[in-house]
Amino acid sequence: MEAGTAEPLPLHPNLSDDPLVQRFDQHLRVERNASSHTAAAYLQDLAQFAAHAFGGATPPPFDWAAPDRFSVRGFLVDCQKGGAAPATTRRKLAAVRTFYTFLIREGHVERNPCAGLRGPRLARRLPDVLTVQQVAALLQAPLADLQARQARSGVPPPPIEAYAAWRDAAIFEVLYSTGARVAEATALTRATADLDEAIVRLRGKGRKERLGALGRPAVEALRQTLDFAAFIWPESEHPGSPVFLNLRGGPLTPRSIERQMKRWLAAAGLPPRLTPHKLRHSFATHLLEAGADLRSVQELLGHVSLSTTQIYTHVTVERLKEVYRQAHPRA
Repeated sequence: MEAGTAEPLPLHPNLSDDPLVQRFDQHLRVERNASSHTAAAYLQDLAQFAAHAFGGATPPPFDWAAPDRFSVRGFLVDCQKGGAAPATTRRKLAAVRTFYTFLIREGHVERNPCAGLRGPRLARRLPDVLTVQQVAALLQAPLADLQARQARSGVPPPPIEAYAAWRDAAIFEVLYSTGARVAEATALTRATADLDEAIVRLRGKGRKERLGALGRPAVEALRQTLDFAAFIWPESEHPGSPVFLNLRGGPLTPRSIERQMKRWLAAAGLPPRLTPHKLRHSFATHLLEAGADLRSVQELLGHVSLSTTQIYTHVTVERLKEVYRQAHPRA
């Protein structure tokens, strides 16, 4: 390895053969309702810890009582030397800590080697937020493009083109109207979108459900989307069918939404660095700027901890300072 370069830590190749790890995996998925993404990330972190603590050639089952706090501290140092971001290193510590908490509960070890250890401090980075005018430009872009093409051709667009435009408009409306994560939006089905009541049921992290309110533009865009989908793909009227479909009638993926947003950002003349998740940031910030209380915004976002939501209060303070600096004669 060249001087100055960093490499990620190696994984123990046989971690999944350890019976306690197998039980921990089941504990995460069944008892803690962890998503498959979270469970996989924790197991990868454990595979790195096992390689560090026992060596890659040691076969399971492992002596999990052997590592002490110095082993864990050395693991964290190696993570940072390997180029892991502070947030990633903290997650790896959380994975090892959670695993040992499970082992103590099950009676396999007596102490948690992570006790008293803290991960690296996180820099408090304020999220990027769109202005209300920028959000409006983005939300209007798909339908404005559809109308412009119809005006040029003089005939109604094919149903599949109309569907694509209404679908993209509906996606952005839902993300901004509810503050949903992109994965939560793609998981919506006809059964979880109640347009008569103007609400959707969102399933967030840890499979926790919450309600999201839909504004009138969001309801209209969703109605048009579902109507066009039913016309093109009659089987999509099933209650379990995804609300958002690709142009082949299959489920739309978060990655596809990111690609579509790049297209409409360009059409609206907005910065290309913006992502669908920025609509969630904008949702929270605009609510707080309009006087919503922090606890309510926490519930709407599905945050477990109020401290996670509090970063948006810093955003609003910074925006107020910027307005003051630009507009006040004695700033």
